[in-house]
Amino acid sequence: MFRFIARHPAAIVLALLLGLVAACAENPVTGERELSFISTQRELSIGDQQYLPSQQGQGGRYRVDPELTAYVQSVGNRLATVSDRQLPYEFVVLNNSVPNAWALPGGKIAVNRGLLVELNNEAELAAVLGHEIVHAAARHGAQAMERGMLLQSAMVVGAIAVQDSPYADYAVGGAMLGAQLLTQRYGRDAERESDIYGIRYMARAGYDPAAAISLQETFVRLSEGRNSNWLDGLFASHPPSEERVRNNRALVAELRAEGVTGGELGVERYQAATAFLRDTKPAYDAFDEAEQLIAQDRLEEASRKLDTALSLVPDEARFLGLQADILVYERRYEAAVQQYNRAIGEDPDYFDYYLGRGVAYSRLGQRQLATEDLQASVKLLPTAMAMNELGTLALQANDRTAAKQYFQLAAQGGGQVSQQAGAAFARLDVVDNPASYVAVQPYVNAQGRLLARVQSNAPITLRNVQVQFRAVVAGQVVTRSAVIPTLQQGQSGDVDSGINFPAGVTPTADQVAVGVAGLSVD
Repeated sequence: MFRFIARHPAAIVLALLLGLVAACAENPVTGERELSFISTQRELSIGDQQYLPSQQGQGGRYRVDPELTAYVQSVGNRLATVSDRQLPYEFVVLNNSVPNAWALPGGKIAVNRGLLVELNNEAELAAVLGHEIVHAAARHGAQAMERGMLLQSAMVVGAIAVQDSPYADYAVGGAMLGAQLLTQRYGRDAERESDIYGIRYMARAGYDPAAAISLQETFVRLSEGRNSNWLDGLFASHPPSEERVRNNRALVAELRAEGVTGGELGVERYQAATAFLRDTKPAYDAFDEAEQLIAQDRLEEASRKLDTALSLVPDEARFLGLQADILVYERRYEAAVQQYNRAIGEDPDYFDYYLGRGVAYSRLGQRQLATEDLQASVKLLPTAMAMNELGTLALQANDRTAAKQYFQLAAQGGGQVSQQAGAAFARLDVVDNPASYVAVQPYVNAQGRLLARVQSNAPITLRNVQVQFRAVVAGQVVTRSAVIPTLQQGQSGDVDSGINFPAGVTPTADQVAVGVAGLSVD
C-alpha cells in the first residue's frame, strides 16, 4: 500500500478526501455537517492547558474586586445553561485596560476590565459573553486549528502554501499555542454565526436582545473615532461594521416576530457590580500612562503616575510590580526586590513579579534565588526573557548543556530578547557542532590545486575557522590545514590547501576530504 501511494500522488489526495469524509461531524450549534479532527476531549485539554498562560499574558486576573469576577461568572452561567453545547464554561475578568474578550476551545472565556467600563448594562455584557460562548460551543477555535492541519496536509501534495500565524513575542514553548489562538482573527462566517446564536442565547436567558444592537452601535462609533486601545483589542479579532448592526437589527426583529418580547437590561445590577471598577478607573488610567512613559524612558514621570495610582488603589499588585520594574531599570536592585515582595504579597500568582525579582536577584549575584524565581515565573508563563536569563545563569555556572537548552527555548519567540538568545545559543552550539554552521565544498582548479569553498550560515561572526584538508596524491595521504581569521554571517570564500595533483589527474570523491576542525567566537 505504501509503495502504491508513493508512486501515485493522486492516491494521496483520495486518501485525504476519504479521511475528510470520515472526520465529518455535526456542529452542536448550527446542526450542519462539518470537518472535525479535534475531539471534544482534546478541546477541553487545550482549554485547560492554555487558560492560565493566556491569562498571564494578558495582565493576569483582576483581583482587587473579586465580587466583579463572581458577577461576570454568574452572567456567563446564566447564558451557558441555554447553550446548545454543554461545556465546563469558565469566566474570568483580566487586569487589562484594552477592551477585549476572548474564548479558548472547551469554554474558557475571559473579559478585560477595559471592556467592562465601556458597557452600559448587564444585557450588553450578556451580548459579549453570549458571542464568546458561541465561539467555544461552535468550535470556532478548534476549526481554526483544523484548518491549519488541513493546510499542512495539502502541502504534502503541493496544493496550498501555509502562512505562519502571528503570536505574541513573549510566549515560548507550550504557551505559543495559546498566543496563536488569542491573536487569530475569526472568519466573517464565524463572526456572523456568533452574533446570530449569541443573540438567541440572550433571548433564551431572558435578556433584551436589543442590547446586542446598541452594543454594536457603540463599537462602530468608537472604531470610527479610531481609539487605539479599541483597535488593538476587541476590534482586531471582532471587527465592528454597519453590516453587523443591520444584521443584529434584522435578527432582533425576527425574534420579535417569533414572539420574543421584553427581556431584561439589568442596568442597576450592572452599575452596582461595576461601581468600584468605574470609581477606580483614574488609577488604571495613570497606570497605563506610566507604562507609556517607561517606554519613552521617562522614569521619574512614570513613578509619579504610579504614586497617584497607588493613592487610589493601594493594594493593586500591578501598580507595585511596575514600580519595582522602574527600580530595576534604575539599577536599584535591592529596593526592587522589596517592592516585588509587596506585589507578590498581594498577588502570588502572576508571572511578571517572579520574573522581575529573578532578574534583580541575578544582578545582585544571588544566583540560587534568581534561578528559583525565574523557574517560578516559567511555570506560570514560559517567556523568552526568563529562559534567556536562566540560560545566562547556567552559563555562569559552567553548565553549557543547560544553557543551550534555555537559550534554544528563548529563541522560539519573536522579539529582541529571542534574537539575543538565538545568538547566545549559536555561540555555544557552533563550537560544539561547527559542521552545522559552516558549509565546505572542495574542488580542484584548472592548475590541479585543491581548494575549498567555505560559507558561514551562523548568525554570528566566526573567528579562526580551521579548515582541514585530506587528499590522496600519487598514492600518498597528504593533510593540510588553513585558518580563516574572520568569517561573517553569510560570507563565503575560497581557501587554498597548498596541495597539488599531478597534471591530468582528476581525483575521485573518496580521494579528497575537507571539513572544519575547529573555530572560535567572540
